[in-house]
Amino acid sequence: MTDLRHQYLAAAATALALLDTDAVADHWSEPSALEGFTVGGLAAHLAAQITGVPHALDADHAGKEVIGLHDHYARAAWLAADIDNDYNTAIRDGGEKAAIGGHGAVLADTTAALERLTGTLPGLKGTLTTGNPRWPYATTLDDFLTTRILELVVHADDLAYSTGLDTPAFDTEAFATATGLLAHLAAARHGQAALVRALARTERAPGTISGL
Repeated sequence: MTDLRHQYLAAAATALALLDTDAVADHWSEPSALEGFTVGGLAAHLAAQITGVPHALDADHAGKEVIGLHDHYARAAWLAADIDNDYNTAIRDGGEKAAIGGHGAVLADTTAALERLTGTLPGLKGTLTTGNPRWPYATTLDDFLTTRILELVVHADDLAYSTGLDTPAFDTEAFATATGLLAHLAAARHGQAALVRALARTERAPGTISGL
């Protein structure tokens, strides 16, 4: 099985290839499939799942509580929240601000970040303490990268749908990591039976099992 660092790099490369398309550039200023996001803002948010990782590695996490992957989602203010809550509004505002420089600037920054990560991530231990510098806690590197893989997979679909492109196929192990986490979140939110029925017994499945 491929380790989380290589799974992340494969997922990031797939997302970067999507960003580097004429369709994304051509629709940059148009509304996306996500309310409140332009295509450019959504693309910049997708790119931030790559450009933000070097910042996470460079940040000082000394003194922070180190929590597990599922604890992170249990504390997430945005999970299942209204799209207009403060956290989600800040996410959209950040994406739109990052998109102001245009497609070429976002693509160049993302390409440079992935080049750096390709050279550094494979040599790092998955137990390294890191995380988003804005979080009041830290996680292990592997747990942090798992959260980024989920973001890459979900928002790549959002961006592809917004621009009329086919959703890209991700590395199978990275995709399994993302969907495994989504399944955990769905069961935590809706119950195990709801998840089993949605996947295996559609005749008695609930209307939604969204984990996010």
